[in-house]
Amino acid sequence: MELLASGLTFDLHGLKDGPPAAAPPIATALGLAQPDLREMRWLTLAPGPHLAGAGGLLPVIRVAAMLLTELAQLSQAEGISWIPAHLVLKPGLFRQAVLPWLEGGPFPAPAFVAMHRLDDGSMASRGLNLLMGQEFILKAGNSADPSLLARTAVRLVDWLVAHGPVLQPTRAILAGTGAVSLEAESGSPILARCD
Repeated sequence: MELLASGLTFDLHGLKDGPPAAAPPIATALGLAQPDLREMRWLTLAPGPHLAGAGGLLPVIRVAAMLLTELAQLSQAEGISWIPAHLVLKPGLFRQAVLPWLEGGPFPAPAFVAMHRLDDGSMASRGLNLLMGQEFILKAGNSADPSLLARTAVRLVDWLVAHGPVLQPTRAILAGTGAVSLEAESGSPILARCD
């Protein structure tokens, strides 16, 4: 089915009378148990052919997010998956994150970027690459409180989406969490350290 919203077309695959949509890869589940992919029927919403290559642009993602929240309410969906992040969220959590952004608030990092804690306690992003071409690894600084690392990671996503790729060492001042030093070598993730 083709859906038109805000002048943009999206294709919805996996409806009852058509072939089923493939289950997305999921590494992180928020607000619900890790789903049994074999037991669920998935619908896939994707930008239409005229938007080829534009799926990572924020205006397209905004409209897709609005459509996803509305479709989830109509269909009583159990979860919303954001494929680039290998993430699935309870629809209420997705809506709670996305609606303030649609009204001009900060970027809804929990809806579009998964965070993984690494063995050394640092946080790594997944899904940010679609939005700005880089992922990050965030380490707590010597004086930083490790319990604030997850909140800092969410604020850092918002900052990076607003400012774009890190091409040279820079310092990001994040509201409510402080400063983060950022470095990146070509082709590698951003190395971020709380000051």
